[in-house]
Amino acid sequence: MLRLATILIVLFPLVATAATTLKISTLYPDGTTIVSGLKKAGKDIAAQTDGRVKLKIYPGGVMGDDRAVERKIRIGQLHGLVAQGGAFSSAYKDSQILNVPLAFNNYDEVDAVRSELDPVIQKGLEDGGWVSFGLLDGGFAYVMSEQPVKSIADLREQKLWLPANDEASAKAAKAFELSPIMLNIGSVLTSLQTGAVNAFAAPPVAALTLQWYSRVNYVTDMPLLYTFGMLGIHEKYFKRISAEDQKVVRAILDGTFDTLNAKSREENLSAFAAVQQQGLEVIKPNEEQRKEWHRYAEHATAELVEEGEISQAMLDRLNGILAKQRDGQ
Repeated sequence: MLRLATILIVLFPLVATAATTLKISTLYPDGTTIVSGLKKAGKDIAAQTDGRVKLKIYPGGVMGDDRAVERKIRIGQLHGLVAQGGAFSSAYKDSQILNVPLAFNNYDEVDAVRSELDPVIQKGLEDGGWVSFGLLDGGFAYVMSEQPVKSIADLREQKLWLPANDEASAKAAKAFELSPIMLNIGSVLTSLQTGAVNAFAAPPVAALTLQWYSRVNYVTDMPLLYTFGMLGIHEKYFKRISAEDQKVVRAILDGTFDTLNAKSREENLSAFAAVQQQGLEVIKPNEEQRKEWHRYAEHATAELVEEGEISQAMLDRLNGILAKQRDGQ
């Protein structure tokens, strides 16, 4: 017994100082601003914790889609992911509030809402078991298509891609009376090349990064929804880090995501012009068509509330902020 105690005493410092490597998956390709920023943050974290905490980034979807990554997180093969906000909706449904279709007219409205609701979303996710470090601007999603799309009727004629396993998108599509083709993100380019899909809704910067723009001819000047991303690390792995090192990780990643959010906004602001420079023609719905888009968006939003995807209280809060912003208060 004494010998065992002596061995444990000798080993205890080694156990206490053992390095923790947080393994993070993301669909963002290697070399992008996001992945480069995360890798730099990992180096800073390792330096400031004397190697006790490290980040290992798996870019480009090599670990699978969001569902596959969630399974790997449950068994400890991975510890977190950078994904669109909807990927965390099972932990906090109202994390999707910024994705309400046609809620925003411009970035000023986005900023007014985010200044109030970003902390609410982060708190909700943390209560649901995910440690996050700030939201990442994803830009407005636009319809891009092989054939011009001005109206809802035009959209219904397209072979429209939507992400697989995204219940909110599927329910919104149903409200718009669409019959989308649901595929994993890694299958989209091939499907565009073969003609299995001929339209998609995505931020222009994503269309550029993933080369989707090369298979379509038109972009519809209608910001369908605002998108955002975030890094979530499951609390059961984050809590394995000492309290002191948690503070370091939070400080570095909070600062990193502030910087990445600003850089992403810059990229998103220029991306709409960039896809035009690549040859996409801008299609502008007329006033009546715009009204129709908004009528269907209101119906889709009501369906999301009815289905429990977002709460009425959070929707009311969103609309209240937008009303103040539009009134110039």
